Amino acid sequence: MKQHFLTNYHSHSHYCDGVEPPRAQVEAALAQGVRVLGFSSHGPVYFDNAWSMKVEKLEAYLSETRALQAEYADRLELYVGLEVDYLPSEDASKYGGPSTYAPKLDYTVGSVHYLDRNEIGAPWEIDGSSEKFMRGLVEVHGGDIQKVIRLYYGCIRQMIERDPPHIVGHLDKIKIHNIGNSLYDEEVPWYQAEIDQTLDAIAASGCVLEVNTRGVYKKNLTTYPSLSILQKARQRHIPIMVNSDSHAPSEITAELLPTYRQLSDLGFRTFRILTQGQWQDVAFDEQGLYL
Repeated sequence: MKQHFLTNYHSHSHYCDGVEPPRAQVEAALAQGVRVLGFSSHGPVYFDNAWSMKVEKLEAYLSETRALQAEYADRLELYVGLEVDYLPSEDASKYGGPSTYAPKLDYTVGSVHYLDRNEIGAPWEIDGSSEKFMRGLVEVHGGDIQKVIRLYYGCIRQMIERDPPHIVGHLDKIKIHNIGNSLYDEEVPWYQAEIDQTLDAIAASGCVLEVNTRGVYKKNLTTYPSLSILQKARQRHIPIMVNSDSHAPSEITAELLPTYRQLSDLGFRTFRILTQGQWQDVAFDEQGLYL
């Protein structure tokens, strides 16, 4: 008889923009049928923002999560990671990228939340309010969304090629501003070409592609990336995993099982996960993963 379980390697606590301490995440994970949980607070960046961990908190974060890893070892596999921002070109050298933190961690999630500069010369956040995004789009880039999309996927490819993380986070999250295709059509050739190039880079790198469910339960959107992109990923034999990108203990398993069903329908049969200290391909079905 199959013993099903759940995993989540993308979770945030009060060390960054999540709520509740890591211990609350662990207890919630146990209650929700999770066998493997990864801590992945937003790593520090060199400028002030509202949601990244402050650099002075990093050692406390590592100490607390390592202590929990040891304390709960007989009940739950815990892994210590960070979601590390990759900043384009010269900005990356000011603080480092995924490889800077990797020696202290079990894994890294590499994500792009910032592009270029906004209208006041600061890093331009593409993951914030639509108002801020549109202001940067219009005032800095003259409303050229095609240019911005190419910058975004180009930055992801730069990360994959120069400083690859273990996991590529929420690949197409920039679509949060494209409600109803108000800015661009995701099916047009130029957009699909960016997707194809980026998936080719991921396939060549060996990185794991995250299927992030936060867009479903917070934005009433699809997963990041969309199912059409995931179909292309399957054709390239890119390994995937499903994470909830939780910012509260109640979100740790949000929309995981419905997403498993969708991925099974697409033809996926395994997830690549970190378990028993190594990366493995583990079978899944609509009830969860199983060994």
